[in-house]
Amino acid sequence: QVQLVESGGGLVQPGGSLRLSCAASRSIFSIPAMGWYRQAPGKERELVAQITSSGTTNYADSVKGRFTISRDNAKNTVYLQMNPLKPEDTAVYYCAALDRWPACSLGDVGSWGQGTQVTVSS
Repeated sequence: QVQLVESGGGLVQPGGSLRLSCAASRSIFSIPAMGWYRQAPGKERELVAQITSSGTTNYADSVKGRFTISRDNAKNTVYLQMNPLKPEDTAVYYCAALDRWPACSLGDVGSWGQGTQVTVSS
């Protein structure tokens, strides 16, 4: 299994931006896809965005046009650029290594990061 460590979360005002990073413990080139999930208090964990090793992407409808997922295979790192942020984006964001493309359920996740908190509030 690959170890994943997220960073970049924090408190931001509505309309602001954040970039999350996910550093992997080994090469991610051979992993079918990488993804970002989020979980708000009292809600189920949901898929936000996913990306294949060749750069094909897929987004949840709620973040299309606002979030951008990218990856740097040479650095074994995946990013999530988020802007403009809304209060409803408040959640713990998790990086994930996916066993298939596209991932359709939480069962398609091979490894999870520990999560990073994103809070959008004025």
